[in-house]
Amino acid sequence: MNAIEVRELRKEFKSYSSRAGLAGAFRDLFTRNYKILAAVDGISFEVKKGEMVGYIGENGAGKSTTIKMLTGILTPSAGEVVVNGMNPHKERERFVRTIGVVFGQRSQLWWDIAVQESFRLLKKVYNIPDEQYEPHIKEIIETLDLEPLLDKPVRKLSLGQRMRCELAAALIHNPPLLFLDEPTIGLDVLVKLKIREFLKRINERFNTTILLTTHDLSDIEALCERVIMLDEGKIIYDGSLADLKGNWGKGKEIQFQFDEVVSKTSLVEKTEGLGFPIEWKQGDQENVWAAIVSQEEAVSQIISLIASHFKLSDMRINEVSTEEIIRNIYEEGVFYGK
Repeated sequence: MNAIEVRELRKEFKSYSSRAGLAGAFRDLFTRNYKILAAVDGISFEVKKGEMVGYIGENGAGKSTTIKMLTGILTPSAGEVVVNGMNPHKERERFVRTIGVVFGQRSQLWWDIAVQESFRLLKKVYNIPDEQYEPHIKEIIETLDLEPLLDKPVRKLSLGQRMRCELAAALIHNPPLLFLDEPTIGLDVLVKLKIREFLKRINERFNTTILLTTHDLSDIEALCERVIMLDEGKIIYDGSLADLKGNWGKGKEIQFQFDEVVSKTSLVEKTEGLGFPIEWKQGDQENVWAAIVSQEEAVSQIISLIASHFKLSDMRINEVSTEEIIRNIYEEGVFYGK
């Protein structure tokens, strides 16, 4: 049995618009202008037990709306959802015992009481026996380094500390399925690494299925072999991250650091006669530019030409990043019409 099965899922919302002026406001009292917007537009996919899947897309693509339907918070306008063998919004009480959810923007902990008291309350909510709760929460606390935080009220925790506690709270009942919606938003590198390692560990040990929604593609690369890409409520890619890179990430990024500030215009003028497309992208400094090319044989020619016309202080060659690949997919719409 799959952990998640979605068939032609659709969620529509009414969007109201106000008329201008006093007369318009008066008319709005009696009749409202509105249009139907499809936040999720007929998507279908399956997630196997034990999979770690990245669910990605731009703001407004429909990611969070999908997660809310999969967790039973929202009722679909049409389509079928089966999660852990149940209908999330019809079998709500039984269903919520089989999932864990972490929303980066919302808390499931009680704001004014100590973290450990929130854990104990959740233990009662899920009716977890002591012999099961004690060893499991102890391991979570040790792995996420929560011991110094247990006596603190949640409102006194930093964002990184709170997110670690949120993750622990979502896993108190050891659910077979975990939904993570922007779990590392605003966190520093060390906290992100700690959370990633913990997620890998629970996936390997308990075969926990994880659906991860995030804008931080380094999370996806570190955890997920499969990605589902959403745009305007539709799935535009569902497959392995390796295939995505292999099919649309061909080419190199050649980063040049110049001794002085160089304009994009001068770089284009010097390289336009080479006969192959080059995309120039400025780096984090005024004197750093990157040339992105699709042909491997172009690399040596560009390096030779640039070095002969400009003074360089540094240079490196990188594979085109996942972030760059996905940005190009959205900008160029390479999947549309396929």
